[in-house]
Amino acid sequence: MRQVGVLLAALLLAMGLLAGCGSSSSKAGELGVPKEGAEGTTAASTAAKADDQAGDQAYPLTVQDEMGHEVTIPANPDKVFAPMMEDSLLALGVKPVMQWSNGVQPQLYLKDQLEGVPEIGFASGQPSFEVLLANKPDLIILHNSFYAENGAYEQYSKIAPTYVFKSASNDLDSSIRVVGQLLNKKDQAERVLKEYEAKVGAAKTKLADLTKGSKAAIIRFNAKGMFFMNYDYYSGYVLAKNLGFGQSGMVKSGAYEVSLEKLPELDADYIFLINDGNLGDAALKTLKESKIWQSVPAVKKGQVYETASDYWLSGGFIAQGKVIDDIVRFLAP
Repeated sequence: MRQVGVLLAALLLAMGLLAGCGSSSSKAGELGVPKEGAEGTTAASTAAKADDQAGDQAYPLTVQDEMGHEVTIPANPDKVFAPMMEDSLLALGVKPVMQWSNGVQPQLYLKDQLEGVPEIGFASGQPSFEVLLANKPDLIILHNSFYAENGAYEQYSKIAPTYVFKSASNDLDSSIRVVGQLLNKKDQAERVLKEYEAKVGAAKTKLADLTKGSKAAIIRFNAKGMFFMNYDYYSGYVLAKNLGFGQSGMVKSGAYEVSLEKLPELDADYIFLINDGNLGDAALKTLKESKIWQSVPAVKKGQVYETASDYWLSGGFIAQGKVIDDIVRFLAP
């Protein structure tokens, strides 16, 4: 019996030691001691965390622009030059290194936000590349292919990586997403789109009774005369595509010169007049003094609205948001 007791005690002791070993192994796992294959998982998690902290865009970034150029951006751009796209940059929280000017003044509706940003003139075509080079942009974005013609792209691309749109203003949703990608501002771009969509929705609700079955037309005045604006871009896009006004049969695609003799046939319930930087003062005066103008149905009803604001002739969500504010103020104050 004594031998049996000794054997039983030895057996119990051995079982206790084995249980203790199992417990120690389990504790090691709980405290994060790597098991087989765990080292790689830990490294991957650390890398993912670092990516989250750095943003969702990896640099160097290589993309193809809308003209087929391969563009490589070595690092997150800090000094951006995007003439006529300052609106989109500001909407994304980016202040450009220089701003577009017609040689007399920049875009006035952005004046407060671009205070202190030097102007560069485009009045005589391409700007001074020497002046641009002196401001050392690290990314150039051209809003349409015209800016890249006649060897200009080669000049720009020697200064900094240069991305060219065919026409950024024809599809603002797409163009701001592209700019958001280039500048590591994808989330901000989506936020701009959602906020604009909400603004459009609120305006459509307020104007619903006025837009239903109604047509609108925009007449632009400049030093060359009077022209209808089409509905593919700028304020024309806001009226027709965003707010739902019908399109006048007289307004053809593209700029279309206004003929005084045909104005009484203008099938528009609402007419908006834009004086382009007061360059159209003479043409506007001629129109207002014309007896033919007084016979236009919308004029008789008092449904003509005048603005000299440059954002009616600009592309960007800041500009288009201001156009919406004007239309609501004009029609449903």
